[in-house]
Amino acid sequence: MHYQGNIFRPPSEANSILLQVTTGCSHNKCSFCAMYKQNRFSIKSEELIMADIDFAARHCRHQKRLFLCDGDSLILPQKRLLPILKAISTKLPWVERVGTYANTKSIALKSLDELRELRSLGLGIAYMGLESGDDETLEKINKGCDRATMIEMGRKIRSAGIKLSITVILGIAGPERAQTHARLSGTALSAIDPEFVGALSLMLTPETPLHQEYLQGEFSLPGPQDMLAELRTMLHHTELSGGYFHANHASNYLPIKARLPEDKKATLKLIDRALKGEIGLKPEYMRGL
Repeated sequence: MHYQGNIFRPPSEANSILLQVTTGCSHNKCSFCAMYKQNRFSIKSEELIMADIDFAARHCRHQKRLFLCDGDSLILPQKRLLPILKAISTKLPWVERVGTYANTKSIALKSLDELRELRSLGLGIAYMGLESGDDETLEKINKGCDRATMIEMGRKIRSAGIKLSITVILGIAGPERAQTHARLSGTALSAIDPEFVGALSLMLTPETPLHQEYLQGEFSLPGPQDMLAELRTMLHHTELSGGYFHANHASNYLPIKARLPEDKKATLKLIDRALKGEIGLKPEYMRGL
């Protein structure tokens, strides 16, 4: 496979074929993220992509899912994406689902009919970073879009029949705005109603703008109990019609996995017990990105 730079994928795509169709991220300005800081955004050549699909056809016959890397593959023009998905369908017929990262810009560039066409060719899930449902927090972390746009684009991709997995970040608003961030994130998730929610706990990455703010005393990192309180508020305000709310990423202090609405009450009680000290939290040395 012709990989360029570091390759990232969601935890749930750990066993997927990783097909790199772009490098880097077209936005690449979020203050907390260092994933693509060293990689210039580019679209890989059709020749390389098709060669990698041929490689997968020979060597990846036991993997039933495929993930399009890097951080912005949905931004490819429709005329570039369609041949890729058709080749995957033809040459890798055992692949049951194709996934991709998505952001509001890339979703906005596609019409609803175009998204439905991608779905018909195997694009089954998109991963979108909401991070926060609070406009003030979104502006501070330089996300490049506001709450209303997040909700609109999330609903759009769901309307196309593509499953949606959304990430939110505990601690990203700092201590002062933590509860506002948590409440508004929960109501934004409710408005979108995705199939999956993944809550991560902020870990500062060196050489990012947010880390520099922390070193200069301009940003305070909430402690474990504060992040747990955020998680409780966020879950309390999240209403899903049949989705999963996960906080079992390696960064989290208290792993939870709940299907909503049926597991919500029991999960809130679990968090309450942890807040009271009745359940131990993951030690710092065991956390990871």
